[in-house]
Amino acid sequence: MGSTVLGAGSWGTALAMQLARAGHAVHLWTRDPSHAEALRTDRENRRYLPGRPLPAGIEPTADLELALHSAKRFVVIAVPSHAVFELGAAIREDLQPGCILVSAAKGIEEGTLRRMSEVIADATGGAAPVAVLSGPSFAAEVAAELPTVVTVAASDPAVAEAVQHGFSSPMFRTYSSDDVTGVEIGGAVKNVIAIATGVSDGLGLGHNARAAIMTRGLAEISRLAERLGGNPRTLSGLAGIGDLMLTCTGDLSRNRRVGLRLGRGEPLAEVLGALDQVAEGVRNTVAIDDLAHSLDVDMPITLEMRALLFDGKPPREAVVDLMGRRLRRE
Repeated sequence: MGSTVLGAGSWGTALAMQLARAGHAVHLWTRDPSHAEALRTDRENRRYLPGRPLPAGIEPTADLELALHSAKRFVVIAVPSHAVFELGAAIREDLQPGCILVSAAKGIEEGTLRRMSEVIADATGGAAPVAVLSGPSFAAEVAAELPTVVTVAASDPAVAEAVQHGFSSPMFRTYSSDDVTGVEIGGAVKNVIAIATGVSDGLGLGHNARAAIMTRGLAEISRLAERLGGNPRTLSGLAGIGDLMLTCTGDLSRNRRVGLRLGRGEPLAEVLGALDQVAEGVRNTVAIDDLAHSLDVDMPITLEMRALLFDGKPPREAVVDLMGRRLRRE
């Protein structure tokens, strides 16, 4: 049975490779016809995942209608969070009966402050059930078929289990969950915390500071998720602390790299200009901070990253202000 991955960046390509390994015939869609042609000709994504051949079961295309026509099983949305609504609206009429939408996008929509599963459900008019895939998973390592464990969440356990079994292979293990809110908040906010740990490391503030930011960052994630109805146990698992640890410490983390360079004194525009893909934490900091304020949730690390990224606050001053907050019980 066929599946489609929408978005041929590193993450979308890696997920297409995983689906092919799990036995699916996969269309990998990109909006850029020249990129689709390069993928077909080279049989690898030299732009984002060089050196990792595409399995035979993957067919790249820039034809969205064609990509959706054969997607009887899964349609994976793996585009940056700011592009999710537009894409969801574009695919609404061409979704095949019985398919499941799988959100691999992480973030909070600017303005509406909705999670990605909510954006997808609205954009597609509820034409298909939505599941969320998240957890500690660098695209390059999934592409290299290194051991990876993730969480799949859906409000309907049968949908989560269908995705769980459909994506699994010997080197890609999935756990199912019904806590869509907790999984999505964990995946969105950890990117902001990763910028903060990168800033601390870029300033040379040491391992103690990094550990403190990660720990208090997890507290921020948990407060926000619980206020929205998420299960606190979720944040102690793969989609919470697991994803946070990877993104805050791994050298492949784009958000961490952004923070490192900011901590070393480089201007944000220069840092972002050097990236080959979106660092979701930068775009999502404002939306997450706005969401926290709307719910009266205390998220000081997020607040300081907003001031650093968008208000010109010096990196060292942002970290010092975090350390100087009033003493309180943990």
